[in-house]
Amino acid sequence: MPVIVVANPKGGVGKSTLATQVAGYYARQGHAVMLGDLDRQQSARLWLGLRPPQAAAIAAWDLGEDEVLRPPRGTTHVVIDTPAGLHGKRLKEVLKRADRVLVPLQASVFDIYATRAFVDELLESRHAGRFEAAVVGMRVDERTHAAEQFRRFVETLGLPLLATLRDTQNYVHLAAHGLTLFDVNPSRVEKDLAQWQPLCRWLDKA
Repeated sequence: MPVIVVANPKGGVGKSTLATQVAGYYARQGHAVMLGDLDRQQSARLWLGLRPPQAAAIAAWDLGEDEVLRPPRGTTHVVIDTPAGLHGKRLKEVLKRADRVLVPLQASVFDIYATRAFVDELLESRHAGRFEAAVVGMRVDERTHAAEQFRRFVETLGLPLLATLRDTQNYVHLAAHGLTLFDVNPSRVEKDLAQWQPLCRWLDKA
């Protein structure tokens, strides 16, 4: 059973956006998906509450701060949205259950440098664990100098850059209805789905 953890201690980098989209992708494939939310803000759970009944089912998984991470029976795929500031013992506990770790990162100098220490901790844990980890660029405009700097920085991290996702209102508008790119007519979100292709291939290997 693949367990996908979406993590970055920096707030506002797009963790919940990425986690809900990944859950939506798996659900669209017909998997029994459980979306867990470790964040006190419970953004992912709020999103699930907006999800229409006709959309592919995604079950909520309430995770307390001290709860052992064991998904309920019948679950085939788990996505865990994590809070800002996740580190230390709690991070290690989450990583023990992870098969894949996605690190969302924006092309901002503040986000970049706030993430480096976390990636170092992640790499240290990976040596003792079994998970694979990768970076996903969030709200990246490939036409900018910032995007070029972003790519150069990621090359120094020791993690692959799976995809860069553009800054578009598609994510905002769909989230407001509990939906993902994978729940609507592909022609509506063609550019975004194209950006997701390498990420989807990576997820399929989990």
